[in-house]
Amino acid sequence: MSRIGNNPVTIPEGVTVDINENIVTVKGKLGELSQDFVTVSVKVEEGKVLVERSAETKDQKSKHGLFRALISNMIDGVTKGWTKELELVGVGYRASNQGQKLDLALGFSHNIVLNIAPEVKVETISEKGKNPIIKLTSHDKQLVGQVAAKIRGFRPPEPYKGKGVKFVGEEIRRKAGKSA
Repeated sequence: MSRIGNNPVTIPEGVTVDINENIVTVKGKLGELSQDFVTVSVKVEEGKVLVERSAETKDQKSKHGLFRALISNMIDGVTKGWTKELELVGVGYRASNQGQKLDLALGFSHNIVLNIAPEVKVETISEKGKNPIIKLTSHDKQLVGQVAAKIRGFRPPEPYKGKGVKFVGEEIRRKAGKSA
């Protein structure tokens, strides 16, 4: 039994949820998102979104909670938005942006220039004495996570000194160095 799937998702003011065949479209002040769904039925009743399954198969039980969580994330995204912050730890690691172009200096022989999707707002924060921070904001949770993972993938944090690109607040499992 899916406990998450049984909870209704409340629709806040200023958000409209439209269901057209197998596509849920959510519109809000920050944008519009759509998601297609299979094996479950989605209904809007009295300001709440209900996700129901027709059978008790393992596939339908797993999709039940999944689509409820996706719809909840879409509603949160168009009302509040999603933010991921990445921290560059290492000597000489820098980040700068010009519009949607992110320029990263991560210790390679050349800088990495990454074109960010237009739905994601990118901001770089560089203060003297602190590590540079890249702040990604969007209404699409999946897209923000995907862009953040791609940036982190250029130089993941290593376990000995902790150098690399990490999420703000992420704990890196450290290893002891050579023993004399």
